[in-house]
Amino acid sequence: MADKAFNPFQMAQQQFDSVAEKLGLDESTRTLLRNPLREYHFQIPVKMDDGTVQVLQGFRVQHNDSRGPCKGGIRFHPHETADTVKALATWMTWKCAVVDIPLGGGKGGVICDPHHLSEREQEGICRGWIRQISRNIGPLQDVPAPDVMTSPQHMLWMMDEYETIHNGKFPGVITGKPVGSGGSLGRTEATGYGLIYTVREALREMGIDIKKTTASIQGFGNVAQYAGKLYTEYGGTIVAVSCWDQDDQASYTFRKASGVNVDELLTITNRYGGIDKAKAKGLGYEILGGDAWIEQEVDILLPCALENQVNANTAPKISKKVILMGEGANGPTTPEADEILKQKGIFLIPDFLANAGGVTCSYFEQVQCNMNYFWTKDEALSKLDTKMTDAFLQVSAMAREKKVYMRDAAYMISIQRVAKACKLRGWV
Repeated sequence: MADKAFNPFQMAQQQFDSVAEKLGLDESTRTLLRNPLREYHFQIPVKMDDGTVQVLQGFRVQHNDSRGPCKGGIRFHPHETADTVKALATWMTWKCAVVDIPLGGGKGGVICDPHHLSEREQEGICRGWIRQISRNIGPLQDVPAPDVMTSPQHMLWMMDEYETIHNGKFPGVITGKPVGSGGSLGRTEATGYGLIYTVREALREMGIDIKKTTASIQGFGNVAQYAGKLYTEYGGTIVAVSCWDQDDQASYTFRKASGVNVDELLTITNRYGGIDKAKAKGLGYEILGGDAWIEQEVDILLPCALENQVNANTAPKISKKVILMGEGANGPTTPEADEILKQKGIFLIPDFLANAGGVTCSYFEQVQCNMNYFWTKDEALSKLDTKMTDAFLQVSAMAREKKVYMRDAAYMISIQRVAKACKLRGWV
C-alpha cells in the first residue's frame, strides 16, 4: 500500500510545475491550472441496517471545465482523502485533453468500505451523495462515473436519485451505467483495452513483435483483467499478476512462468479482484510477496491498481529486461521513480494517456445518452481504438520532436490545450 507520507496532489502539482516551466506558462495560468476551480466537501447521513445512523464524509472536486463539462469517477474507499480526490481530478483534466475529448476533470469520493456494507446501505450512500451535490452536477456541468469499489449498480441508483430530484429523465448525468439502462457497450473493457492499444502501438514503433513479449501486471481488478485478456489475445504472455487480499489486508503476486490464464484466474476471483490463494496453488501458481510483480524478468510492466506503487523503493528492483511500462492505474509512479525509469531506459506510456480508454468510452456513453441512440460493441471499441491510437501517436511524436520523456510530452499536449481554452474564454 502507499506510504502514509505520500501526497498525490503534491505529486500532481509537481508534475504540472515541471511542464509549466518547460512551456513558459504565465503565472496566472499556472495558478489557475495547478488548483481546482471548485471543491465540495459534505456529510452524508446514512441509516444503517441496525437502525443507527452513520455520517460519512463525501467529496466532489471540479478541477477545470474550460473544454467542457467535468468528468470523473466516484470512489468508495476507507482511506479516501481530499488530496487524493484533488489529484485525480487534476489528472482527469489532462486525460480528457490528451485524447482530445471536450470534457474537463472532476473526481468524487466517499470515505467508506463497501466490503462491510449491505446493498441497502450502499444504496443509501449513493442516494445521499447525490442529494448533497445534485445542484452542482449534471449533463452540462459535471458527469460522474464509477471508480474504485463503485459499480454500474451504484451509478444507476445515483442517476435515479438525480432524476427524482430534478423531475425528468437525464441519462447523460452519469456514465458507467448498466447496458440497457443507458450504459454503453464496450465500457467494461474500455480502460484495459485502451491500455493495450497504446502498448501495441509502442511496440510497433519499437519494431518488436507483441507475440514475443512477456508482461507482469499489478492488480487484478477490471483494468488488469481486460488488459490481460487483450494482451494475451494479441499473443503476449503474462508471467505474473498481483492483487490485494481483503481478508489478510496484504497483497500477493501470483506467478506462473508458462503463462497466466486470465479466464482461469477469474473463476477463483472475488468481486473486488481478490484471488483465492489455495485454489491458485492448486492450479500451479507460485504465491509471492506483493511487490514481486515489479521484480519479474519480463519485457512489459503494467501497474493497474493504486497510486504510488512504482516508487523510490520499488523502482530499483525493476529487471534490466524491462523495456516498456504502461500505467493502467492513476498516478502509480512517483517523480523519484520516474528518474529511475529514465536511467534504466524504460519507455513509459503515462497514466493519463494509457488509461484514458475509460473516460473516452464514458464520453461515448454520454454522447449516446444525450442523443438517445446507442452503438454496437464493435462500433464503440473501434472508435476507442482510433482515439487511443491517434492520441498515442501524437504524444510519441511530441516526445521525439522535443526530445522529452513521454510523460512530459503528454503533459505538454494536454496543458497547452487546456491553457489555450482558458485564454480563449478570457479567464487568464
